[in-house]
Order: sequence, then structure tokens, then C-alpha cells
Amino acid sequence: MKRELWKSHIGFMWAAIGSAVGLGSIWRFPYIVGQNGGAAFVLLFIVFLVFVSLPVLISEILIGRKTHLNPCGAYRALGKGKGWGSIGFMTIMTGFIVSSFYSVICGWTLGYLGDSLLGGITHFKTIAESQGYFLEHVGSPFWAVGTHFGFMFLATIILFIGVQKGIEGSNRIFMPMLFIILTILVIKGLTMSGASRGLAFLFAPDWKSLTPAAIIMALGQALFGLSIGQGTLVTYGSYIPKTENIPRTAFPIAMSVIIVSLLAGMAIFTVVFSVGAEPQGGTNLMFQTLPMIFSQITGGYFLAILFFLLIFLAGLTSQISAMEPLISYFIDERKWSRHKATICAGSGAFLLGVPSALSFGVWKGYTFFGMNFFDAISYLSINILIPLGGLSAVILVGWKWGVESAFVHLKEGTGKFYQKHTSISKYLRFNIKYISPVIIVIILLNLLGII
Repeated sequence: MKRELWKSHIGFMWAAIGSAVGLGSIWRFPYIVGQNGGAAFVLLFIVFLVFVSLPVLISEILIGRKTHLNPCGAYRALGKGKGWGSIGFMTIMTGFIVSSFYSVICGWTLGYLGDSLLGGITHFKTIAESQGYFLEHVGSPFWAVGTHFGFMFLATIILFIGVQKGIEGSNRIFMPMLFIILTILVIKGLTMSGASRGLAFLFAPDWKSLTPAAIIMALGQALFGLSIGQGTLVTYGSYIPKTENIPRTAFPIAMSVIIVSLLAGMAIFTVVFSVGAEPQGGTNLMFQTLPMIFSQITGGYFLAILFFLLIFLAGLTSQISAMEPLISYFIDERKWSRHKATICAGSGAFLLGVPSALSFGVWKGYTFFGMNFFDAISYLSINILIPLGGLSAVILVGWKWGVESAFVHLKEGTGKFYQKHTSISKYLRFNIKYISPVIIVIILLNLLGII
């Protein structure tokens, strides 16, 4: 079966940015910044992204471009063994697991977008009212599972269409819209009375606020924010020709994640501090706090629509990227048609996501290590499986394949880029082989209580 390729470099770049810039940047980043002291966490996140995540990002795209295979086949081919193939399959399953609980949150955004259009979330007078509204909805099995199904259905349709018309075509439209809407929200936030306090929280570091847990979360966010360790970038890399300039795409992806994360923080914290709300709102910050704020400010109806449209589009672009590796695996390894592979992947992710959807209602009493199903599966994915997936990529490229052999292929399509920028060449070689794997291993050992 002939493998689909991206139609253009721009199309691939928008798709990769769409994969990276999702709810991780717009939903998760602000609330974990709020929980971990603000600016000091932000700076640590940027350091991890530049020195750990970016080399992993380049490694994963290179693995895909070299082999033109799904992650399982790609790891098996470069690692020259079934064991490496199993590691590649682990990254596929990580993306599949992520897509299951990710769809639940994205389903909430779909539900809130609909409610915003109907004016249903801009009439609150207190935080307690907006919190009660949220808890009532997520506690309803019909609403929670229904919105999860609706979002998964939309993502599956896009994947059903294919790489060029579905993934590439949708990202060409959605990502520019996302940047425009986010900019509008930031401008609005900057005009509010408490904007300076929100900006100080985001950009003036208090190093005493950093804890070992915050450091672990910063690394997890830096990896999760770039869609690393989930098989996505290996799969997307497998759809590009040998002439594609990987650094020319990778650096804008990383910068986009940093910019969108900071803009999202500015949009949310300027508003939160302006109305005297607490930034430590946790997972549900945007769903419990922002509707009350939109109810109190001028133009709140339109801002609510724009905001939830923004996070819906961000979630949709990332959701399709998380599901694509499993679809690619079915096509490559099982020789299934794209339509059959997409239906099976979408159905499986929906079913696995049902317990997460019910975790805030009828199943909230069922816990694993003190966490409900949603929190447990997201913790496992973001803090353990994704770092392991990122670690496997740099070990494969830097040690098994060999960083010098890998660089021969990385130079393809770059012209004289590395001759002109020798410092970048040294940075990538050293970080792929040493810095990225060492930091990830240290964080994982700390997480497991070994050090």
C-alpha cells in the first residue's frame, strides 16, 4: 500500500504545530503554573523544553523520516530487533491512552462551547454558582459520556478522510484561527485592571516556590507540550520526504509551544487576578473560574464563545495527532485500510475514555493510589509513559543507531545549515546523546523514589 505524504512543508509544519499546541499549552499549562508558584516554574519549563524536549522532538521526526514506518516498525528497523519494536509499540499505546482521557476534557470544551453560544455560562454571580454548574454537568453520565463521544466522533471523521485532506487540511485552517483568537483574548486581558498582577505572577520568579514535584511536572509538561513520547512525531515524520529540512520545522514547533503557553497564561491570569480569583484552581480552573469571570465583564458572551472555540480547536488538532500512530500501525503492520483502522482506533479510544468521563460522577468513589481513574491514567501517561517514550527515542538515535550515523541523515535537506551553524550541530549531538537521556532518567528515578 502506497504511503501518504504531506502535500507541502507548510502543511507538515502546521500539522506538527497543531499536534504540539493543544490543551497541553492552553488548558494544562496555566493550571499547573498556578499550582506551582508561577514564573519560576515557567522558566524551568522553558529550560527543559530547549535542552531536553527539542532534541527528543528532532530525534522522533528523524526516526520517522528515515524509516517511513509507524513507530513499532520504525523502532524495530533502526534498533534491529523485536525488543525495540515493542518499545515503539509502547509509544503507540501511550498516544492511544492519552487520546482516551484527552477526549474527555475536549468533550467538556465542546459542551461549554455549545452552552456559550446559547448564553448558558455567562449568568453567574459567584464562583460557587459556576463551580456548581460545572460539577453538575461533569457528574452527569449522559453529559460527560455524550460530549466525550461527540468530540471523538469529530476527530475520527477528520482522521477518516486521510493525511493530506484530513489532518493537513484541517490544521491549515484551525491553527491560524487559534493564534488569532488567542491574541484577541490576550489583548482583552491586558486592558483589565489587575493585568499587572497577572503578568507579575507569570514573569517575576519566586524561586522558593519550586519543589521537587514542581520540577517533575515541568519536565512532564515540556515533553507533553511537544507531543513527545506518544509515537505522534515518529508517525508524522514518516509522512515527509527525505528532502524535508527537519530543523527548519522543529525549531518553529518548539517556539510555537512556548509562545502559545505564555499567551494562554497571559490571557487567563490577567483575567483571574483582575477579579480577585485564585490562580491555584487546578484541573478545572478554566471551567469553574472563567465562566464566572465572563459573566462579570463587558463582552463576556463573545469572549466566552471565542475562548471555548479556541480550546476546542486546540484540543481537536492534538487529539487527531494522538490517534494517528495507532492508525498508522494498523495500516503498516496489519495491512488494514485507513477507514477500518480509523474506526477501530476511534472506537477503542472512546471506550477506554468512558471510565475517565465517569470519574467525576458515578465512578468518583473508585480510586487507584488515591486518585480517580482520570487522574491516575493521566498521571501514568504524562509523568511516566511519555518520559519513557522520549527517553527511548534519544537512546535509539544517540546510542543504538549512533549519533554520528543519525546526523548523516539529519543533514539531508538542510543544505549548508550545519556548516553555518556549528554550535547548533554540537548542541544537538551532545544533548541527544547525553543531556536529554540523563535528565529524563534522573527525573524518573526521583519520581520512583530511588533517588
